[in-house]
Amino acid sequence: MSAVLEPAVELLPMSECDLDEVLRIEYRAYSHPWSRANFADSITSGYSCWVCRIGGELVGYYVLMMAVDEAHLLNVAVAEKRQGLGFGARLLRQAMNTARAAGASTLLLEVRPSNERALALYRHFGFRQIGVRRGYYPAIGGREDALVLTHKLEEARA
Repeated sequence: MSAVLEPAVELLPMSECDLDEVLRIEYRAYSHPWSRANFADSITSGYSCWVCRIGGELVGYYVLMMAVDEAHLLNVAVAEKRQGLGFGARLLRQAMNTARAAGASTLLLEVRPSNERALALYRHFGFRQIGVRRGYYPAIGGREDALVLTHKLEEARA
């Protein structure tokens, strides 16, 4: 009997060299995606920007901004063909650990109410809604609200 070895999953700091692949995911994941400049500025500004690779393939990423004792998850996405396989959870767990290690006690994020898959993931990790930002997101035919979610990082880890 032979064992089949799965490719290793790697979480690596995002660099300018990753941006073509990041943008391919970004443009498929969002109706109003970030630009190359948004990602480049995040890297240059020292935000915590990470990519997830499996067997060399970029399957997801996140951008996390620290502000005193609070972290703000600005962007997270998983390639369409890799969704539902645990990569979103892996990225969220990494973001939470990164924020905790940097001294944050709270992680904050915004999410579209229509993004049911993301909402389910955040709720699984114990995020709770603390507000609504009216008309926060551009949307086809107008604007969409954002649900503001928070998680106390000293609570149990998912």
